[in-house]
Amino acid sequence: MSNTMTRPPAWPRPRDNPEPVAPAENERTSEEEPDGRIVVGVDDSPGGLAALRWAVSQARSCGMSLVAVRSWALGLPRHGGRRHRRRARVHPHLVLYYDGTEPRDAAVKLVHDSLRIATGDMAQDVIVTVETPEGDPGVALTDIATDRDLIVVGGGEPGLKRALHGSVSHYCREHSRCPVVVVPAR
Repeated sequence: MSNTMTRPPAWPRPRDNPEPVAPAENERTSEEEPDGRIVVGVDDSPGGLAALRWAVSQARSCGMSLVAVRSWALGLPRHGGRRHRRRARVHPHLVLYYDGTEPRDAAVKLVHDSLRIATGDMAQDVIVTVETPEGDPGVALTDIATDRDLIVVGGGEPGLKRALHGSVSHYCREHSRCPVVVVPAR
C-alpha cells in the first residue's frame, strides 16, 4: 500500500495551544520526541521550487522543522531524477579517491539559492536543516525520513526526462515509511 497523497493535504494540522499537562512517569516529553519533520527534496526545477514553497508554508503553519535534502552523485542530473545503474561493462578508468567536496558545496549552494527563490528569503522563521547525502535522491529521502515525518517532493513533467532519469516521487511513494506529498509545478 502506498502512502501517496496527490495534492497537498491539511496534514499535519496547525497546533492548538492546549493547557500543559505533566507527562506520566514513563511517558516522553515533547522535547525528547519531536512531532516529526517535513523532509523536502530540493532541486531548482519548477516542481522542486513549488514543493519547497509548500513545505516551508506547511512548516510555518504547523511549527515543524524542515529538512532540505539535496543529494549528489557523479552522473546525477541537476534538475532532479534518479540515476540509473547501467548494466554495461565497468568503465576502464578507476577513481581511487574522491571526497565530494565540490559537489557537496554545490548542493548546499543550490539549497540556499532555491530557498531564496521559493520564499524570497532564507525562511528565517522556520528551523531548516540542510542535508547533502551522496547517492540517489529517492533513496536519500526515504532513508532520512522516519515514520513520524512527511516527505515533500515536486511532481515532474512526464516525457523524455522522466523516462531517462526516473521519478524520485514514484520511488518515494513506493518505498517511504511516512506520507508523501507530491506538489505539481505551477
